[in-house]
Amino acid sequence: MPARINPSILSADFANLESELGRIRGADAVHVDIMDNHFVPNLTFGLQMATRLQQVSPLPLDVHLMIDDPDRWAPGYAEAGAFSVTFHAEAAQEPIALARALRERGARAGLALKPGTPVEPYLEMLDEFDQILVMTVEPGFGGQSFMPSTMPKLTRLADAVRRTGADVWLQVDGGITAETILVAAEAGADTFVAGSAVFNADVPDDAIAGLRAAAASHVHGH
Repeated sequence: MPARINPSILSADFANLESELGRIRGADAVHVDIMDNHFVPNLTFGLQMATRLQQVSPLPLDVHLMIDDPDRWAPGYAEAGAFSVTFHAEAAQEPIALARALRERGARAGLALKPGTPVEPYLEMLDEFDQILVMTVEPGFGGQSFMPSTMPKLTRLADAVRRTGADVWLQVDGGITAETILVAAEAGADTFVAGSAVFNADVPDDAIAGLRAAAASHVHGH
């Protein structure tokens, strides 16, 4: 099974996003971090910016909502055409109802877990989601170091996916490099968000190919 690489535009040049998207044509999707300065201590951009990105992006949008009240705001991103919309378990009031609302609007529904959030409450409802995002840093800022302590959670998820046969992608986000991607793939991830490792490279597409090859050598088939 191929490893999916979704570069995060958090590490791109915000003044030239359209041309930056052209530098990552080899990616599977572009990871769009929406931060509201409440759920996380950082502010990026919102629905208007995501809608405009959707219009110019050669890649599908993998939207990650690090915001309060996703129950209210997340469906708008699906309506704007996002391929995938991931909201945080810690912020959603009704995660299953929200996931169903996203699917009804044509998006894949993702559930994100901060490093300290246990996965156990969600293991019996994996069919309600298309993607589970295990944060491998505390969400809020790019350029942080990968937290190996999050890997047992990923392994439990991968075991549950194999056991239940759920069709769910397992994504990791935070500190993903050519080295840490091996650790995450070994633990069961198949979808990888990389920021600085891609956009800080001389040729981002070469970095994407390198990450994909490294992960593919370790990814377990679900």
